[in-house]
Amino acid sequence: MSGGRGTGVLQSVERAMRVLDHIASANGPVQAKQVARELGLTLPTTYHLLTTLVTGGYLVHLADERAYALGHRVDDLARGLHRQIAAPPEVQRVATVIHREAQAAAYYAALRDAEMIVAHVAECPAHPRIRPLAVGFHQAPHATAFGKLMLARLPDDDRETLLEHTGTPAVTAGTVTDRGLLIRQLRQVRGTNLAVEVDEFQDGLSCMAAPVTDAAGRFVGAVAVSMPTTRLREDRWSVERAVRLGAVRATRAVALTTAARTGRLI
Repeated sequence: MSGGRGTGVLQSVERAMRVLDHIASANGPVQAKQVARELGLTLPTTYHLLTTLVTGGYLVHLADERAYALGHRVDDLARGLHRQIAAPPEVQRVATVIHREAQAAAYYAALRDAEMIVAHVAECPAHPRIRPLAVGFHQAPHATAFGKLMLARLPDDDRETLLEHTGTPAVTAGTVTDRGLLIRQLRQVRGTNLAVEVDEFQDGLSCMAAPVTDAAGRFVGAVAVSMPTTRLREDRWSVERAVRLGAVRATRAVALTTAARTGRLI
């Protein structure tokens, strides 16, 4: 197998991942000719990649439709991801307390390789989560409160590299898409240790997040809440108090969990 565009990248593996991503994003089964055309691959190469993914269980070949769809191994990967990112029980309990005190859906998002990924959600019928914000969600960091916390904490060069990759698309009419305005917003986030987004991720809903650190003071995640924008404006200070106190509790819980795992006192 030959090298790809980046150091250490195998071109055949990179192409297979592109094929898998393409089929995962489709609304239904996809034919090989369509995959080849839309990804700019030759048909023989496309069939080779598809066959490899079918053999591994990542795709299935639907003979009657002469098309390909996701296989069972993708679901296995999703379950494995959920196990690996699961918040410790102590942190989950903190999220439940925040949910109760703020009377809002509460989240714990963990930092994983320059991504903030939702690891736990505490919600109820009266205070449900924002629908896309399920465990595993990690998109649009410029438009989410916990994503803004991460961007504010990253070194300038790393932040610019990440934003070049993700872009700053408009998720709603209120999303901050101007890079200069976003940077000014992130400076404020860093100075206050609190991130707030108003109608940036979903119209009529807003989020607030505070950072969680480990025993060494390194940023490892965030606690956050979401609620109707009108309620955030009415109860801003009580909500902020619940979120900031929750961040302190979660920081303590992370430190205790790490100490228990490593056998080191804190």
